Amino acid sequence: MRDEREPRYPDPKEEDIMAGDRRLSRPDSSLPDWYISDASYRPIPIAWFAAAVLIQAVAVYAVFFVLIDANGWITVGLTGLISAGIYLWSLERGLASAGSGWRIALAIVLAMQFVLVAMGTSPRL
Repeated sequence: MRDEREPRYPDPKEEDIMAGDRRLSRPDSSLPDWYISDASYRPIPIAWFAAAVLIQAVAVYAVFFVLIDANGWITVGLTGLISAGIYLWSLERGLASAGSGWRIALAIVLAMQFVLVAMGTSPRL
């Protein structure tokens, strides 16, 4: 019989090897947990930033070309609403929990794209 004071070492072929709350190895993988984690997906702020910039670029330029013969104020108003909506949508997706630099950078880039559309629309105002 084994002495109870003696530490029990798990067999890595049959069960997880833990170090505190970190899994060092598991029976179905030869790679440690820190190399390939089985945690849930957590997107990083650059993903939300890039998605917002690309979606806004497609949306505002589509509005610009669809409304090329309309009054310029309609184009400026719609692109402003689209830009604000995309910014708020990005905050809801998770950018609100990111660093303030990401929020400021996104606001600046969205504003710059809006200004480009507004400048292109200015002859129709």
